[in-house]
Amino acid sequence: MRTWGGRFSNNTDALTLQYTAGADSSLYAFDIAGSMAHARMLGHAGIISVEDSEKILTGLNSVSERIQKGDVEWRPEYEDIHTHIEVLLREEIGEVAGRLHTGRSRNDQVALLNRLLVRHLCDEVIVDLEELIGVFCSLASEHVNTVMPGYTHLQHAQPITLGHHLLAYGEMFLRDRDRFLDCRVRVNVLPLGSGALAGSPYPLNRQMVAEELGFEALSRNSLDATSDRDYAVEFVSAAALTQMHISRLAEEIILWSSTEFSFVRLPDSFATGSSMMPQKKNADVAELARGRAGRIYGELMALLTTLKGLPLAYNRDLQEDKPSILATGEVLIPTLRIFREMLKQLEFDNERMRDSAALGFTLATDVADYLVKKGVPFREAHQVVGGLVLLAEQKNCDLNELPFNTYQQAHVLFEEDVLEISIESALAERDLLGGTAPSQVREAVELLRNQLT
Repeated sequence: MRTWGGRFSNNTDALTLQYTAGADSSLYAFDIAGSMAHARMLGHAGIISVEDSEKILTGLNSVSERIQKGDVEWRPEYEDIHTHIEVLLREEIGEVAGRLHTGRSRNDQVALLNRLLVRHLCDEVIVDLEELIGVFCSLASEHVNTVMPGYTHLQHAQPITLGHHLLAYGEMFLRDRDRFLDCRVRVNVLPLGSGALAGSPYPLNRQMVAEELGFEALSRNSLDATSDRDYAVEFVSAAALTQMHISRLAEEIILWSSTEFSFVRLPDSFATGSSMMPQKKNADVAELARGRAGRIYGELMALLTTLKGLPLAYNRDLQEDKPSILATGEVLIPTLRIFREMLKQLEFDNERMRDSAALGFTLATDVADYLVKKGVPFREAHQVVGGLVLLAEQKNCDLNELPFNTYQQAHVLFEEDVLEISIESALAERDLLGGTAPSQVREAVELLRNQLT
């Protein structure tokens, strides 16, 4: 069955049928939901009879059951899921099925399906992100006092707590959650009633359809409604940022589980081995997540490229949006879920991290701040402590292992209590909002948790 014809005198080539077929059979539930709302509205508005409306609704339920049972052959000559369902509906109820398309075009029908799909994916991602953030909150609570080195340029910089480090990812994923919430607002606009591009001559009750399908607003311009795919770009863009954050986390898990770092032990259930080297435990989950960021970036670029030169209104190019949307969801959602479970089972080596935090003169900034608090300009203090670091390097010792007279020679304002500067005192000093002091980490956990309610 073709939904068009009349002015065509020749049959469509098989290659054309195959080439133009949509890859959307998995989306039947969204199309049927939209069709049922439309049929119910048509009967309520008197555009078709209530009897025909009820027949259509009964038929659509039967079609849904057939698809769920696998009792359907997907055929390329039917182009897309919309036509397939119309054909199946005709098999169920006969010619009455033809009344379903009254007052709508495949253009606004497609736009409706796409918005239902993206809204659904947003809802799933939001839940998954909130659960992942919850894991970070739990881990941070467990490691409020766990010391580790903080890095810049992958060099030891200053001591921090593991809880503080983990909460950085919690903040990243909270921003991601908020982006999907924002995206959902713009997705949640009903396009049905826009027709092919110019609206509908029928007295459609668009508000009724919107309420049944859970849309909070109606599209205000039929041209825009049928051709807009901003929401798809926004969804994939938000997904790209989220996967990028996961990739950064994955990189740290890969580094931390290496022999050189040995900060964390991977759970056996989320690692793989080597076919040759018996001792290996590979961070394959993290590596694949890092790699799959590129896939979502590719889908984002594909969408943007597809849209950049399209005139109003609908063009068949827009059919290419669904593969990008679906592929993005197929990467992001499983990644969020596996990381949630993997993180729960990571084993941190607290002693190893603390020992590492003491290396690399990570307390040098605190020694400089010691002088600053006595009135020395920071640049001068920085220069003085840099000289002490050089001496310590030459003597192969830590800063607090230098004799006190060395400090006195470096600056007259040094007193013996400078040797009491420690990792614990350095952490405690940073007791302000956003700092790594254990007291602040505890408060930050609660602040983050409150953002989830």
